Amino acid sequence: MARYGFIHDKLDIKMLELYLLDRAAGPLIPDTLAELTMHHEGVEYFDFAEATAELVETGHLLMSEEGYVITEKGRENSAACESSLPFSVRRRCDEDLQAVNNLLRRNAQVRGEKTEAADGTVKVKLALDDEGGNLMTLELFCPTAEQAERFITAFKAQPEQVYKEVLETLMKEREVQV
Repeated sequence: MARYGFIHDKLDIKMLELYLLDRAAGPLIPDTLAELTMHHEGVEYFDFAEATAELVETGHLLMSEEGYVITEKGRENSAACESSLPFSVRRRCDEDLQAVNNLLRRNAQVRGEKTEAADGTVKVKLALDDEGGNLMTLELFCPTAEQAERFITAFKAQPEQVYKEVLETLMKEREVQV
């Protein structure tokens, strides 16, 4: 089948994937990497899957629990081959990565984890960071794991709102009663 666009063979797909992962703010789950790669004309799913598997096999990429991560070997090869990708392809990759990188950075700054104790209670730890470091860490005990999950989900949906309300509550002037 004739290929359209600037991506013509598996080597082009590999260079494209290395370029994307080199500029990603964190690991990319397989679906996100596939979407970013196949957004370019000439890339089909099975070619993408084969190229990705070969990059992992050759040590250019690692598959972690969080997703695909570029290795130092992959970074070196990405830098060496970057100019082989047309400027329009690189620009489109950079544009596509903006939203993904914003989400990855946000997810890295908003964390929630639960720890179950032997007595059946659950401790939930919620944390909010910014570029300067930790803004707030909140630890709560929950009677059930389901409630802990609800707390984590609610916190991740609106961490700034939780932070704002905690600050407002702490900053209120109150009369001290003895």
